Amino acid sequence: MSGSFLGDAFGARGAAGQGWPMSNILDAMEQLRAQFEQKTSGAPRMNKGDVRSAVLSLLLEQPMHGYQIIREIEERSGGSWKPSPGSVYPTLQLLTDEGLVRAEESGGRKTYSLTEEGRAAAGDETTERTAPWESATSRDGGRMTALPKAGVELAQAAAQVARTGDKEQVAQAVEILEDARRKLYSILAQS
Repeated sequence: MSGSFLGDAFGARGAAGQGWPMSNILDAMEQLRAQFEQKTSGAPRMNKGDVRSAVLSLLLEQPMHGYQIIREIEERSGGSWKPSPGSVYPTLQLLTDEGLVRAEESGGRKTYSLTEEGRAAAGDETTERTAPWESATSRDGGRMTALPKAGVELAQAAAQVARTGDKEQVAQAVEILEDARRKLYSILAQS
């Protein structure tokens, strides 16, 4: 694994057999994060009206507050689409103004639910097309969602072992990472 950024970070030992240099480990983690982290420019662009359609679809299932709507869209899209509060809350206000949604304040939060007119509109929207979060996932084939997230989480776990693990635990972690690398390449070799 020598020559790769993980090999350099976890396998490089000083001349006197010192431990793994922390700066190399942190550099490796940052390189891995940079490789995997989803850039805004690479995120799939959502169509106009997708936030509206998503809000109506979710409220058809149950009443929610704005933050729940944002989290639910992100979760259902596998992380490929997380609408901003600046798009969700104005949409909720517009739907309220149109009489499709009503807001009830409870515990300092507004919970939104569909009116009868809103249920009819949401039913029409959901039968006409697929859920917007499904189209967000299909636009990039899931490439920019699960794999980058898993890569970042792996880098964080490896850095934690490097920071707090003893010599034997770090050696075990290196072995696991080398095995994972081989398995990942074997996936590509199968095609």
